This record gives sequence, structure tokens and C-alpha cells, in this order.
Amino acid sequence: MTPSPRSDSPVLRVAGRPVARYVTRPELPPRLSPRPHLHPVTTLAGTAVTESGPADHLHHLGVGVAVPDVEGHNFWGGRTYVRDRGPTELDNHGAQRHTAFPLRDPDGFTEDLRWVAAGTELLRERRTVAARELTATAWALDLTFALTNVTPGPLTLGSPATNGRPGAAYGGFFWRARKESAAPGVLTADRDGEAEVHGTRADWLALTGDTWSLVFAGATGRTRQDPWFVRTGEYPGVGSSLAHDARLTVAPGDTAVRRIVTVVADGRLDADGAATLVRKAVGT
Repeated sequence: MTPSPRSDSPVLRVAGRPVARYVTRPELPPRLSPRPHLHPVTTLAGTAVTESGPADHLHHLGVGVAVPDVEGHNFWGGRTYVRDRGPTELDNHGAQRHTAFPLRDPDGFTEDLRWVAAGTELLRERRTVAARELTATAWALDLTFALTNVTPGPLTLGSPATNGRPGAAYGGFFWRARKESAAPGVLTADRDGEAEVHGTRADWLALTGDTWSLVFAGATGRTRQDPWFVRTGEYPGVGSSLAHDARLTVAPGDTAVRRIVTVVADGRLDADGAATLVRKAVGT
């Protein structure tokens, strides 16, 4: 039976307004590492704050979870960074496959997924996504992912950084933001600009465009240990790095869990405004 459009594309609503669509079964070539993702995501005023499949990086898919190296398999999309060779086209791409929605509500859902590469299931994921209103001009997207190793041996998760490319520790939660004529601003409570913020640990990080702001916060102690991956000049994107200095090992049957809460706001927030909304969203 063909799934209905509703089951394939849940729509999140805040105060009755649609603010995000979840693409459950994207029809994409294997090279892009097909995976469920949120796009478009909008502010309460309707401003889009995500991009999917942009010309500069076709494998950037809105908001989701992507890892460039799971035991050599690419769940990020595009080329693979190979030590001493650089970015290389390899036939090593995996896919995240939706299996079920154990819970569905207008403001969120719980999803089960299988991470499969070369015909083998490597990871099983439980993903929880929820949206809630914060103010008349801001709402929060709460995303938790739990990756369980379902193989008989340990699995290691890596990044281009752990494979020899400095400053490229992307992999994990990732948000491809809206590209405008000018690069967005980026700040934390005590730092400003891509060069100062990229690769650092901070309780929250704000990306600010012309008429919108995104404020990312690790909502657990373990999540806050992961440094931020930030791009503003080349393209606008923010992620939380699972493998920054070293590969992350997940033993058989063990689960790696991360939770990111993102404030989606109309207007350009300053540090005080961002911190206030984070406290409201995360409760700290």
C-alpha cells in the first residue's frame, strides 16, 4: 500500500500555524545519502529559515541528523574526505529509512529509523521532534536523536576533522539555514563572528539573518560537551559535532543520545534577547 501524503509529510503547527514540514521519504539519488528531514521550517510570520538541496551543497537537507563517516559509510552525502587524498567520490553512501511513527500529534512526533549501508543495518534511531510556542514572535523546535548500534561489534562515528581535515568536524544535528545576499551574523554569550564561534563549546549559539534569528542550545549536559560547527561566509549552517577531536565509539547495543532545542524567532536578536528565549525554551 502506498503511504498517504499525510503519513509521508507530517506538518508541525504552533498556535494553529504551520511552521515545519517533515519529509519522511525523500526521493533522492544515493549520492545524497537520502534521509528524513524538516523543510521548509518557518518563523511564526512565515519567513523560511531552511534550505534543502541548494546549488552549493545538494546534500544539505533542511534540518536533520547526518554523519559523514559511520565505519567508512557516508550518511552525510556528497564526497568523502579521505586522509592524504582530500574530498573523494566514493560509492559508500548510506540511507536513513523511516520505519514507523509510534507517536503523532499536531505539535510533534516520535519516529523510528534504520541507518542502512551496503545492505546492512548499522544503527537504529529513535527521533523525537516537538514544537511549542514561546512568545508571539518565537517558537522552539525540540529534536532528540538516539542512535543504537545494532551490529555485533563496536561502531565508530567520524568526521572529516577526525580523518585529517582541520576545522571540518561536522556530523550529527545539522541545520542548513536560509541563504541571503549578506552572510548571517553568529554569536554566543561571549563570542561574535564565525572565526570566534566555530569549534567552541557554548550553552547556546545564535544565527541572525535580515529578519530572522535561530538560537541553538544543547539541552542535556552531554550535548553541551559537543563543540559547534559553524559556517556563515561559505554558506549558512550550524551543527553540533559528534566527532570533533576523536571518533565517537558506540559499543554493541549501546545508544548515543543528543538533544538540541532551537529557537526560531522573527527579528534580529541580540545576545540578551537570545539568552532570554533560550532560558524560556530549555528551562535553564
